[in-house]
Amino acid sequence: MRRSIDDHPFSPDDLPPSDDDLAALSWAVAISDDYDDSEPRVVLTLEEVGSAGTGLVAHLAAPIARRLRVALRDALKEIGEDPGP
Repeated sequence: MRRSIDDHPFSPDDLPPSDDDLAALSWAVAISDDYDDSEPRVVLTLEEVGSAGTGLVAHLAAPIARRLRVALRDALKEIGEDPGP
């Protein structure tokens, strides 16, 4: 089983103003249990615009996905943003 959860195609507005060469990335989140152990995992894909199929794919077990969720929440709080529910 594979199912897409959410994705965000890149927009030039996503990049902050900078003199640095920042990567134009799109991301997608899915779930999959197509593994030898049949355990479901969260699949996070990051791809550079113009390089479809060459991105990095992380297959995250539930504890690691939760750790990432907490890290994103903490980062939002750190910059003064509401982390949401």
